[in-house]
Amino acid sequence: MAAVTSNQEKAGPSICGYHFQWLALLAKSLLELARQAKKLGEDDPRRIINSLKAGLSIILVSLFYYVEPLYSSFGVNTTSAVMTAVVIFEFSVGATLGKGVNKMLATLGAGALGLGVHRLATLSGKTGEPIVIDLFVFAIAAMATFARIFPRLKAKCDYGLMIFILTFSLVSVSSYREENIQKMALERLLTITVGCFIAILVNICICPVWIGEDLHNLVALNIEKLGIFLQGFGGEYFEMYEEGLPSKDRLIWQDGNRVMVGLGFDILGNNT
Repeated sequence: MAAVTSNQEKAGPSICGYHFQWLALLAKSLLELARQAKKLGEDDPRRIINSLKAGLSIILVSLFYYVEPLYSSFGVNTTSAVMTAVVIFEFSVGATLGKGVNKMLATLGAGALGLGVHRLATLSGKTGEPIVIDLFVFAIAAMATFARIFPRLKAKCDYGLMIFILTFSLVSVSSYREENIQKMALERLLTITVGCFIAILVNICICPVWIGEDLHNLVALNIEKLGIFLQGFGGEYFEMYEEGLPSKDRLIWQDGNRVMVGLGFDILGNNT
């Protein structure tokens, strides 16, 4: 009994030390994460604003769940609007607009096709209805998935094709148990449209980010750097020739260091 007590006393400090090390490591990781987040925010404050805009769009869409007249009109399908605002909201206006249009068109096309499959399946009787639905779901999902492999479609419509598969499968399979499938499909389309419009409006109206403007600024900055380099290189080149130095002895400044440029040397001063 005394030996057991002694072993427990020895194990106690080691367990406490392990927990202390784990807490210290966790605190260090959190501090490092906070430091990185601060640096990202200082490098581009628009990232912080974008996060706040995303939260605002979700709050506005969630009003459909809180306001009784809106909830009674759409029912549980109001969750589709919340999910739409979450998945389509992007950093730039163009990306948000593209995903929103893709989702609305894919939902419209898949919903209409799903209703058509439901109508066709009901003509085959109660026994053949699930077989017809499964055959169409298999064929449409396989073709849409294969279409996502094409580079041009993958670059522009990958998200839309994924939403098409999801919506078509949902409407087609639900039609077997759902009595009023037309009402469900219409409510889903409306709530998704509302979620897309709210997310797009929030992104456009509050500190919009245009990728074209960023690209213009980046190109202008690179051209300015190129001009400074050529100006310095040209001044150094002609100055050396004015002093009568041969081409193999020409030197330029690069990052504060003189670098040999001439026969037998490349721009980094390495032997060629």
